[in-house]
Amino acid sequence: MMLHAFNMHKKEDDLGLHNDLQITKYDSRVILSWNNNLTEEETKKYSVKYILSYTFFNTSYERKERLQEKKKIIRLELHSGFNAKVKTQLFAKETEELIKESGWTECTYKAPPVYIQNLSCIIYNISFFNCTWHIKAEAPAHIQIFFSYRQTEKYFECQQYIKNARKKNIGCHMKDIYFQPSRKIKLNISVTDLKNNSRGLSYYKAFLPQKIEKLNPPINVSVSLENRSIKIHWKPPPTIGSASNNCFMYQVKITGHKIVDVAAEKYEYPLHRPAKKCTAQVRAKKEVCIRNKIWSDWSEPVIIHDEKTVDIMLLSLTLLCLLIFLGGLLICACRRYRCLEVLTMPVPHPTDNIKTWLAAEETHHQKQTSMQMEMHSEVILGILEENGDNIQQQGHLKEFELEDL
Repeated sequence: MMLHAFNMHKKEDDLGLHNDLQITKYDSRVILSWNNNLTEEETKKYSVKYILSYTFFNTSYERKERLQEKKKIIRLELHSGFNAKVKTQLFAKETEELIKESGWTECTYKAPPVYIQNLSCIIYNISFFNCTWHIKAEAPAHIQIFFSYRQTEKYFECQQYIKNARKKNIGCHMKDIYFQPSRKIKLNISVTDLKNNSRGLSYYKAFLPQKIEKLNPPINVSVSLENRSIKIHWKPPPTIGSASNNCFMYQVKITGHKIVDVAAEKYEYPLHRPAKKCTAQVRAKKEVCIRNKIWSDWSEPVIIHDEKTVDIMLLSLTLLCLLIFLGGLLICACRRYRCLEVLTMPVPHPTDNIKTWLAAEETHHQKQTSMQMEMHSEVILGILEENGDNIQQQGHLKEFELEDL
């Protein structure tokens, strides 16, 4: 909806060129347009270009553009106005040599008061959306701030407001939001007069979702020891936009070392007299496919090594290689000399002749054993009989001795 057109500015220089400036306010945009007094012959003969320069209030950054059209749309967002100037240049069509140019034609546009500042928005965890702002001290006490946004012709009201101690809305939290990465989010922050219950000023700002997305930390961060160096590997985090490996920029932080920028999904760290305790962390942002200044949080620390751990790892690796080597030699030797066949060869059964011979030997052995036992019994009996005769003779001698007495 067009509100008004005003501020006609006209300036003519010594060369006879001049520009007429006109400013038209259209919602959140200001359309700056101009006309010049070039003749039709000059327009056909020369290449006409315009230099536009403008600076928003309370900023020092001067924006300069070279245009071929005679208008420029300036988005105010949260700025309260700007200073602008424009001049005309004529170039030779064949050589692009500057023939002549006008002087600067200047204008100033002052917008309605802006009651908020420091607007900041961020997307995180794929579907969460937060925006915060500050209310200026000069803002009337009876106003309230309301938030909504639009993407692809759909409007969304704030789900949950963040309030300050005076119950003023100073932020909005939304969740379970689906973003189209290539389509801008268009914010609408409106000021409502609570006394009259009427809507007053509105402020607009637009973002590409990928430019305000805070990524989660990289995932699957792991550490391996290879060829006397530590290798750190990870995977890119999920994102609402392109997940191509070329989109991401990483930083690796290792205890006691400077932060390192890495473009790939791995980093090799030479093993030179490591500290007793060493950890590694990784963070990410989008840098190549779209410029994003917001770094993710650091990943959880992963312990790389300490001196004892490295010694144990190297010793274990050496022993394992030695065991594998010896095992391989043993297997080769066994295959060559058929050791396994000898060890697993079945014991043959005895023939019938051997069985007969063993049975005869067993019978002969039993007979000899029986004869030895009989001879032993006879000897024992003989000894017993001799002992009995001796005892009897001793008894008779004792009787003779008693009779003599």
